[in-house]
Amino acid sequence: MDWKSYFGPLNRNNPILVQVLGVCSALAVTAQLKPAVVMALSVTVVCAFSNLIISLLRNTIPPRIRIIVQLLVVSTLVIAVDQFLQAFVYDISRMLSVFVGLIITNCIIMGRLEAFALSHNPIPSFVDGVMNGFGYGLVLVTVGVVRELLGSGTLWGHPIIPQAFYDAGYLNNGLMILPPMALILVGTLIWILNSKKDKAK
Repeated sequence: MDWKSYFGPLNRNNPILVQVLGVCSALAVTAQLKPAVVMALSVTVVCAFSNLIISLLRNTIPPRIRIIVQLLVVSTLVIAVDQFLQAFVYDISRMLSVFVGLIITNCIIMGRLEAFALSHNPIPSFVDGVMNGFGYGLVLVTVGVVRELLGSGTLWGHPIIPQAFYDAGYLNNGLMILPPMALILVGTLIWILNSKKDKAK
């Protein structure tokens, strides 16, 4: 397989912007940058290691129960990630709430297991999982930066917009921290990507 294709999730084959997978969490956890980054890293870890494990087991999994095995592997990894977050970054774990557990149902992960890990060797499968996680995370971080900066005037919880702007009458855009704005931003990114594709053609 051409190794250049592994970079597809970062642009022309992005799991959110092109395949329209994993959109729900992109809308739910991007009001601030910090939970968006943690969610992106969590999905990347689960996607990469579930790909690796399923690839290692692919020749021993009966086809009729492959979905059950995949869910078992993914759910075990999600539980491990959730426990890690609760132990070391409890405040962010509370912010993410149930959405860490819902990684189990993330279509990106199950899609890569079915489309790639079951038919490829472990190392390429691991790389594929990492790159799809990065592609997912790229969108989350982009949306998180815009929403937190314009909605709260901060990044990573630190004030960015100078106080002089507020003194002059500037107000944070409260619409940015509402879920509908996340959908609008994701739609805008999809439009930008499609526009670039049209120009390339």
